[in-house]
Amino acid sequence: MWRCFVALCLVSAGAAAPPVHILIAYHSQTGNTAKMAAAVRDGAASVTGIEVVLRPVDEATAEDIVKADGIVLGTPVHWGSLSVDAKRFLDRMGEALEKGGKTLGEGRTAGVFCTAGAASNGQEMARLASIAAFLHMRFVVIGGVNDGDFGSLGPQAVTGGTPPGVSDRDRAEAKRFGERFARLTAQFRAGMKQ
Repeated sequence: MWRCFVALCLVSAGAAAPPVHILIAYHSQTGNTAKMAAAVRDGAASVTGIEVVLRPVDEATAEDIVKADGIVLGTPVHWGSLSVDAKRFLDRMGEALEKGGKTLGEGRTAGVFCTAGAASNGQEMARLASIAAFLHMRFVVIGGVNDGDFGSLGPQAVTGGTPPGVSDRDRAEAKRFGERFARLTAQFRAGMKQ
């Protein structure tokens, strides 16, 4: 009896926890949102026990969505809101989760980031629209922390400045967000299993 107990303990101790799955889905017309998405991925992948899937929104599958413990959505700002392609992804996400037999986003985390051509182009509105959709689907939303150590809705990049494009500072904020998102998603999932 004692030997069986010791053997069971050794097998249990050697069994690793299943990885935490994070989907980073993004829409990018000019490549700027894709650059931010890659930085978020790099940050998330730096956390032990995390598997990251990075996909354009139109390539993210229902299986990617259902398998994800956490979903991050990246969008360019269009007319002061998220892009149509990003909105379509949110609609497809809701459908996939309903068909997957889950209670939508219950027990999952979500986060957002965006890019815009000018400083006052509606970055907050785009992120809030995405966050509202995630909250309606019962996700727990994780925000970012900017380089001033203040909480944020998630990273953003103003790409129409001089020089144009995503700056090193923007990438660094996106990478910090990715690490924070992955770490908190893993903690959240571990707490849900207890």
